[in-house]
Amino acid sequence: MGDKSGSGDNYSDRYISVDADGITVRWYYFPFGSKRIPFSAIREVRRVNMGALTGRARIWGTASPNHWAHLDPARPRKEIAFILDSGAPIKPFLTPADPRAFEAALSAHGQLTAVHGGRSVII
Repeated sequence: MGDKSGSGDNYSDRYISVDADGITVRWYYFPFGSKRIPFSAIREVRRVNMGALTGRARIWGTASPNHWAHLDPARPRKEIAFILDSGAPIKPFLTPADPRAFEAALSAHGQLTAVHGGRSVII
C-alpha cells in the first residue's frame, strides 16, 4: 500500500483503507490483526483535534474504556483524529495519514459526513 492514495471514493495509507463497502483498520488488535467496519454499521464519524492527553501521545491502545486507537507510530506528529460510532461499546480512534482524503472518501460513500469539532477524549 502506498503512503497516501485517494482516488475518488477510495483511500489507503499504511494502516487505514476505505473501499466501496467500508473501512479496514490494520494493526487494530493487539498484537496484530485488522478490524473491518462496514459503512452500514457506522452511525457517526466525529473529527477531533488531538492534544498530548487526547491522542497524540498514544501509539496504540487506550486509557479510556470506551475508545481504542490502532497502532500508529506517527500519531505524535499528527493533529487530527476520527472517532467512529457504530453503537458498539468501544469506538475506534483513527488517525489517517491524510485526514482530508480520508474524510472525502467517507463523504463519497453517501451519508457519512464527519462531525467537526467537539471534545476529544483522553486516550
